[in-house]
Amino acid sequence: MSRFINFLRSLVFFTVMTIATVIWALFCFLFAPLPYAKRYYWTSRWNVFIIWSAKVICGIHYQVKGAENFPDAPAIVLSKHQSAWETIFLLILTPRPLVFVFKKSLTYIPFFGWGIAMLRMIPIDRNKGRDAFAQVVTQGRKRLADGQWIIMFPEGTRIPVGKKGKYKHGGSRLAVETNSVVVPVAHNAGECWPKNSFIKKPGIITVSIGKPISPEGLTSEQLMEKVETWIESEMRVISPHVYTK
Repeated sequence: MSRFINFLRSLVFFTVMTIATVIWALFCFLFAPLPYAKRYYWTSRWNVFIIWSAKVICGIHYQVKGAENFPDAPAIVLSKHQSAWETIFLLILTPRPLVFVFKKSLTYIPFFGWGIAMLRMIPIDRNKGRDAFAQVVTQGRKRLADGQWIIMFPEGTRIPVGKKGKYKHGGSRLAVETNSVVVPVAHNAGECWPKNSFIKKPGIITVSIGKPISPEGLTSEQLMEKVETWIESEMRVISPHVYTK
């Protein structure tokens, strides 16, 4: 019975999210002429609504640890990546506007892509290799100077609960290049919103914010090693039941 109820709740949530995305994407065109701070605020109300809907419809609640660790300075957020939930939630959690580094092809998705195209994100063509990273550094400097934060997922793709992907150095290289602190984030969103799963499960997602890590005197490899160590250690605090090692 519980599986059937979860299916119905997930179906209702999917329907609500789809309708909200279409409607809000159209509103985004009206927000386009606004100053960026207001445009960002109103566009991100979609995120607020989706997180609220997931809580009310699917029973997905959340708690945040270490929010006081967010610095009042340019920063690069490096987060664990398990589901779509954190990409929606982190945008409304951080005290400064977030800039996502993502595949340019996402902007071609009807409605959703149109919405994010209205914001100052950094879409890249991963096939361009070094040129793509050079673009990230150039635009990243501008965004950080404007008071925004950069967010990246070091593992590159969503990783199943209890697993660890290979941590890539793009985020730490950007931190070293721009001399910006890194804020590591651990969470267990995949336990309620599993990767590639239609079914959403009720529960409490824990989001843990680590203390800022300065890149001073570190190589990008050393910096990412510190980030990886903190995130993976914290994951075992958040979700000890899913780790066997």
